[in-house]
Amino acid sequence: MSGVRVAGGGRAATAQAPAAPETGGTGGGGERRGVSRARSAAGRLVRALPGVAVALLVLASAFPLYWAVVSSLTPESRLFEAPSLVPRELVLDHYRTLFEERNFWLPIRNSLVVAGATTALSVVVGALCAYALARLRFRGKAAILGFILAVTMFPQISIVPPLYLMLRELRLINTYPGLIFPYMTFALPLTVWLLVGFFRQLPRELEEAAAVDGAGRLRMLREVILPLSLPGLATTAILTFLYAWNEFLFALSFTLGPERQTVPVAIALFRGQYQVPWGQILAAAVVATAPVALIVLLFQRRIVQGLTAGAVKG
Repeated sequence: MSGVRVAGGGRAATAQAPAAPETGGTGGGGERRGVSRARSAAGRLVRALPGVAVALLVLASAFPLYWAVVSSLTPESRLFEAPSLVPRELVLDHYRTLFEERNFWLPIRNSLVVAGATTALSVVVGALCAYALARLRFRGKAAILGFILAVTMFPQISIVPPLYLMLRELRLINTYPGLIFPYMTFALPLTVWLLVGFFRQLPRELEEAAAVDGAGRLRMLREVILPLSLPGLATTAILTFLYAWNEFLFALSFTLGPERQTVPVAIALFRGQYQVPWGQILAAAVVATAPVALIVLLFQRRIVQGLTAGAVKG
């Protein structure tokens, strides 16, 4: 009897023996799956970090503009009493006062005239200079490029006094030419540097073929180089216009009254009878920033291409 029980117990033990490794195997597989899931989650988190960083950067960059828009639509009495990210009441009083009482159309017109003329002159003159520096062979070409770069290193405030004396002698203070010509001191070097990079990327074989047909340098520039460089010219024009539109120091120094003030100067000189009209200032800032922001969003690829032109191939 006992032998049978022992035998039976032995069979039971033998039958149950494989169960232990099976249980251990299941536990090991679960641990491995847990580690794999943890590693996968960590990998997804690492891959998501750049996107999160970009989103935070965009949010931090866009928030001031959003706050300016919200504040420009908020009544003056609520700007400091109970500011809110989501306004409860929207009004257009600041914009109405801006254009009806302050005649903000005048500085907008001045900025368009000055920035547009500066852009046109800089692109025309800069294209001729850049083509000569990119294609012609002469001594001192590197020195000229270095001098053009050195001009941009001087702080604007250091050249304001001599420019003011010169413009006063020429009776150009408080005039459009008195702003356009000083603006070219920083717009023209930018134009030349960008266009030199574009012109150097164009194949010389096209000019050689045009020379075989009897075309001169000006004809090659007009009929061969410039049509192929339209993207570069557009990029240069956009960047030059943005710089001229946002310029403040020269416009403040070389204008005497509101009839020639540009948008940045007009906003800086806003005054109220008893307090600073922050609502109107923010409304003016939105009006001045919206076209620039729209241009940047529409032509951001061309702007990046212009800033990196010639960085690899020169």
